Amino acid sequence: MAKDRFVKVYSQGAINVSEIWVDRETGVQYLFHASGNAAGLTPLLDREGRVMVTYLKEELD
Repeated sequence: MAKDRFVKVYSQGAINVSEIWVDRETGVQYLFHASGNAAGLTPLLDREGRVMVTYLKEELD
């Protein structure tokens, strides 16, 4: 079975949901936020404005 390209590494909330997703291929972290019928997705940035990249441990793969 093929692994999904994105993996959820953090989640909080039930009505106002915030999640952090990591792209397995690039390591780029994304913030997803949903509230009611509205939602948004954006890459996470560090304090210098660079995209945050993380590499997942084998046990998450």
